[in-house]
Amino acid sequence: MSVEKVAVITAGGSGMGAESARRLAADGYKVAILSSSGKGEALAKEIGGVGVTGSNQSNDDLKRLVDSAMKEWGRIDVLVNSAGHGPRAPLNEITDEQWHTGMDVYLMNVIRSVRLVTPIMQGQKKGAIVNISTAWVFEPSVMFPTSAVFRAGLAAYTKLFADTYAAENIRMNNVLPGWIDSLPATDARRESVPMGRYGTSAEVAATIAFLASDGAGYITGQSLKVDGGLMRSV
Repeated sequence: MSVEKVAVITAGGSGMGAESARRLAADGYKVAILSSSGKGEALAKEIGGVGVTGSNQSNDDLKRLVDSAMKEWGRIDVLVNSAGHGPRAPLNEITDEQWHTGMDVYLMNVIRSVRLVTPIMQGQKKGAIVNISTAWVFEPSVMFPTSAVFRAGLAAYTKLFADTYAAENIRMNNVLPGWIDSLPATDARRESVPMGRYGTSAEVAATIAFLASDGAGYITGQSLKVDGGLMRSV
């Protein structure tokens, strides 16, 4: 049976990924969720979707997710790429293996799923992809070294994708969350934010829902900060 709107969310068992799934379901999307913990399957059941337990570092698991959505609903309108947490250590103490893990977690997670979903969106002549990145893409922090490096690569990949597929009405954008309530709270971090508070996963999810919507139909290749003014462009 075909439905009007279908969204696929990777790493959607908790945090901003799960909140995005809930928001899109509330907006009328049917949702398919991938998570490694099994929480995605439970959430999908709760909101009337389908869930797959697996890793966004596995092409096979991602294919199971995409195939499940296509079997159930026959289309994919939105792809939301969330991610887990990559290795952190002093810069010169990060091993080769840890750098490769960081690339898998923060960059290849998007590239793998996009390979699968793009042909479907080409057939539909429409689609929107939103990647959850980080506010520290353009001002990297030693707190998150592998994230900063590979999400800078994601920003470049997003621009290349937009250049390649914009004419086919397939859009890709990144959201750049700052200190969000899914992270441990400290006074120092809170005080560093001009708005004086942590953001919420719901606020990030609302931004994702906008970028997925027809109201954002002329927006592609962008990286949108959702950080309470923490990182400001000159």
